[in-house]
Amino acid sequence: EVQLVESGGGLVQAGGSLRLSCAVSGFTFDDYVIGWFRQAPGKEREGVSCINNSDGRTHYADSVKGRFTISSDNAKNTVYLQMNSLKPEDTAVYYCAAALSVGYGLGYLHSLPYLYWGQGTQVTVSS
Repeated sequence: EVQLVESGGGLVQAGGSLRLSCAVSGFTFDDYVIGWFRQAPGKEREGVSCINNSDGRTHYADSVKGRFTISSDNAKNTVYLQMNSLKPEDTAVYYCAAALSVGYGLGYLHSLPYLYWGQGTQVTVSS
């Protein structure tokens, strides 16, 4: 059974940091891309970052470049999203998702390639 479980969300003041984790099971970790997405109330889901676990290549949305860092621990089948300098506009439910890595590129900041999704973790940034 494929599972993606997010953790690490919470309430933080503007300028603070959080680290989200996405623990995956049920498939070969190295064959997949893990993406982070977020959805704020009343807004469309937005791709935040993604990493190709086979070669470590990453992509970031312009809105988070320089503030967020995605990384993976292949031994633990876990992907992390380190979020620094958080802003109130980062408030959203954050989801991780898995996609096959064939054809990996900027398109993986969109949800279409993703096959499996976690249930999400809430991040709230207060001003």
